[in-house]
Amino acid sequence: MIDIHSHILPAMDDGAKDLGESLRMAEMAVSEGIRTIIATPHHANGRNWNPAESVVRAVQRFNRELQQRKIPLNVLCGQEIRVYTDLPQDWEQEQHTLLSLHHTRYILLELPPAHIPRYTIDLLHEMTVMGLVPVIAHPERNGEIAANPDKLLDFVERGALTQITSHSVNGLFGKKIQGVSLELCRRRLAHFVASDAHHPLGRSFHLNQAYERISQLVGEETAATLKDNAVKLADNREIEVKEPLSTRKRRFNFWISKK
Repeated sequence: MIDIHSHILPAMDDGAKDLGESLRMAEMAVSEGIRTIIATPHHANGRNWNPAESVVRAVQRFNRELQQRKIPLNVLCGQEIRVYTDLPQDWEQEQHTLLSLHHTRYILLELPPAHIPRYTIDLLHEMTVMGLVPVIAHPERNGEIAANPDKLLDFVERGALTQITSHSVNGLFGKKIQGVSLELCRRRLAHFVASDAHHPLGRSFHLNQAYERISQLVGEETAATLKDNAVKLADNREIEVKEPLSTRKRRFNFWISKK
């Protein structure tokens, strides 16, 4: 399995506090069958500033530690970037402070927890024009989207993809968020599942459990597609996405290609 969102790097944000915790998380991931993890420390969220160069160096150091201890896990570079107005301009700078996921076209973006900034639609449009595919992290935990999932539909129709969290699917954030997560799966508004793991205890991985729950409650095909999409993302391959189901009336069902 591939986990596209984690906070496994030591002492970079509110994730693993030191190398010991990072190594315990790595061992737990391997025990679940995860062999590749994209490290996505928080960036530009008002508390954490982890520019590209710092993340790349940290990933290189951590992979050396894993190799020395013969832990069969490969860690790749990324960031979880809080949306802000100048994000497209910063992406175009010659000296990048921003990272996509494993240097692919896919870039992980985080919304504030309670609301959707007014500029979000325009920002997503700018990024898709630049050839990027925004991946919205844990939308089920955004207050506006949880209250009205059709707001997420607007983003997907403009070229964004979404990633729900294993803990949300498994009910660790409460029944309401679990229900929203499964609804997003049923309505084809979720494209990836990832752990968003922060610590060895409390917020670890449980990715297998999430896939099994989706398989049971939504369907085996949906679970398989979500798992396969993570592989395609890491390979920078195109992801085919069925048109989302909406409460709005639709006349046709067609395939949207996320290039």
